Amino acid sequence: MSKRPLIGLLLDYEHQGSFSKRPHYAIRTAYFDAIWKAGGLPVGLPYVAEARADYLNTIDGLIVPGGFYPFPPEIYSLPADGSPVHPRFEFEQTLMIQALDKDLPTLGVCAGLQVMAVARGATIWSDIANQLDCAVDHLNEKPAEEAAHAITIEQGTKLFRIAGATEISVNTAHNEALRDIPDEITVSARAPDGIVEAIELPDRRFAIGVQWHPEFFLDDGDPNLGLFEALVRAAGDDR
Repeated sequence: MSKRPLIGLLLDYEHQGSFSKRPHYAIRTAYFDAIWKAGGLPVGLPYVAEARADYLNTIDGLIVPGGFYPFPPEIYSLPADGSPVHPRFEFEQTLMIQALDKDLPTLGVCAGLQVMAVARGATIWSDIANQLDCAVDHLNEKPAEEAAHAITIEQGTKLFRIAGATEISVNTAHNEALRDIPDEITVSARAPDGIVEAIELPDRRFAIGVQWHPEFFLDDGDPNLGLFEALVRAAGDDR
């Protein structure tokens, strides 16, 4: 039997696309590569509502990945308009809440950071390029494998201990960002224009969200690989 901690990776969702004109799951291989290189055993999680409890009782850690899809209007501090909730958010919102309640080691990436924050009461800017005076192009056209801007990391946070530095460079591909942030959420990193780039929940063993995509930087010793290694270590603590 494998000694690697089992890390569940929530799959992303496409209503239609180049793979199929019918609804299908989609996720980049880089996430699976990151989990494996960090010492975990990756497994994809489809949106089976009745299986949520089984997922959480089976996996040792959870990753909620990035993705481009809308949240319900109230998450953007807008009035509800009766539109259906996106299938991914409908599934992952409860999954995230239950994972945090269970104190399951959890890493949120890009949209996953936002889902983690929303689970604790945060709201989101829907269009920072037009709603805020951003000094950084957060929806950057550079390849994901290239760094786009620096972030400043707060000393004393878990992220600081993982990165071993108060500043690192990250890639970027988002036009949404955290808006109202409850006190129970620690902001552990910001971009030069103040946009939140990382959070953590100090009342959980391991609950970190990052706004960038660390799965594209997996060289040995890279703090991005360190994020996945820290998740896997936390996931293996109680095995």
